[in-house]
Amino acid sequence: MRKFILILFISLQFGRLSAQQTKTPDQLYGQLFVDVQMQNVLKDGKTFVDCLPKRNPKLILQDYTTLKKTRGFNLEGFIGNNFILPDTNTSVVLTTNKSVVKHINELWAGLERIPADKTANSSLLSLPYPYIVPGGRFREIYYWDSYFTMLGLKASGKDEVIENMIRNFADLISHYNHIPNGNRNYYLSRSQPPFFALMIDMLAQIKNKEVYQTYLPYLEKEYAYWMDKSAPTKHVVTMPDGSKLNRYYDQLNIPRQESYKEDVLIARETGTQNPQVYRDIRSAAESGWDFSSRWFSDGTHLKTIQTTQIIPVDLNCLLYHLESTLQKSYALRHDAAKEKLYRGLAQKRKKSIQKYFWSGTQQWYTDYNYKTKRSSPVLSLAGMFPLFFNVADPEQAGIAKTALEEKFLQAGGLSTTLLNTQQQWDAPNGWAPLQWIAITGLENYGYHELGKNIATRWVDLNTRVYHNTGKLMEKYNITDIHLIAGGGEYASQDGFGWTNGVLLGLIKKYNLPE
Repeated sequence: MRKFILILFISLQFGRLSAQQTKTPDQLYGQLFVDVQMQNVLKDGKTFVDCLPKRNPKLILQDYTTLKKTRGFNLEGFIGNNFILPDTNTSVVLTTNKSVVKHINELWAGLERIPADKTANSSLLSLPYPYIVPGGRFREIYYWDSYFTMLGLKASGKDEVIENMIRNFADLISHYNHIPNGNRNYYLSRSQPPFFALMIDMLAQIKNKEVYQTYLPYLEKEYAYWMDKSAPTKHVVTMPDGSKLNRYYDQLNIPRQESYKEDVLIARETGTQNPQVYRDIRSAAESGWDFSSRWFSDGTHLKTIQTTQIIPVDLNCLLYHLESTLQKSYALRHDAAKEKLYRGLAQKRKKSIQKYFWSGTQQWYTDYNYKTKRSSPVLSLAGMFPLFFNVADPEQAGIAKTALEEKFLQAGGLSTTLLNTQQQWDAPNGWAPLQWIAITGLENYGYHELGKNIATRWVDLNTRVYHNTGKLMEKYNITDIHLIAGGGEYASQDGFGWTNGVLLGLIKKYNLPE
């Protein structure tokens, strides 16, 4: 395996990519990249970074440098002549006269991607096994999406697809020492919420406990990445009492290649040239919650983003589960020393979760700002992760249940936060993964009736939209269920991987009508 030093990551190993092929679109196309993105030539900034060049990028850039000075030069035409635009079709005919379950079972084939050889100068990172993509503009595998997609694949009996996707994630860990946001080279500077251990749990349920032994080396590498052991990723923060907790932290402080113009414009709004705003934007993308009032110092405006100052409750619950999974894996191997090590690490983190994230004042689990040494004032569904992972004590769970019912529950399910900031990870939007986390958390503490109530509202909303439009959406307006969910940097997408997964999972769990 040959080593390359990238601008976006230090000392990572790459097994399949040559030095030329590791270049991200901004590195390949220079001023052409900037002009295409800033002039909004292709409407969506992700389109250009997913394009394939029809010839050598150096020659394309040379021609652009010359031709752009000529009278009548048309940049959109130049892109059309020199690039192959990505396909966004799911290859499934929309219909409203089938049950939603039958529709999803047929939709999987349209969302499946078959491995292909690495294409020169493509941003796509090749994978060895077939995988499911979310749909729409999301043409690649996404890390945390995939766990929730797998819930539906399991309900559909597609166990082989689940295992193939897990093998792909193990392959990414093997080559890059972490699972990137998605399998694009411009995503390599960050990961996403670490759900890999939960995927291993699911596969072990499908097969047997030997799965933990098979994937133990990859679980170890995943943990090393988040704990700054494989590279100085700066995910670890020392808390006031000396304990260690984690944050989201992208390795770059430049505009995101796929949202270049949006990031540049936000940076201009701040009135400074401080590149930290780019890192905070990117780190919010690592959280999966891009964007939300969780990350804003004023609770309202994106320009006040401070993601790297926030210690997120959901991330640390996920890492608690990863530590617990490593403990279980070493117990199965009869390695008493390692089992004891990870049991201790999990216990320490559980104690810190209770200390730093439970707000007695707000009666909710909230994020913690390690710079101000204060709990976040923003209440979000991330506060249900301690119930999902059985970290909360019974009294806290009861208090959270009451708050969830009184503050978050709406006609179509649970609101992501209580604030409407026009960002997609705020009110009035509801997201499938957070419904699943909250419902499962309630069930863990015996609150079956409320769990089923939320599930019924969410399933009813999903199926109503499907029967009206033939589509399953990325997110939903859960307050005014007759409106399309808004907010964010792009139009609401359909497909949609994790919506399909959670919907099938809830229908099966509660035997709800289709």
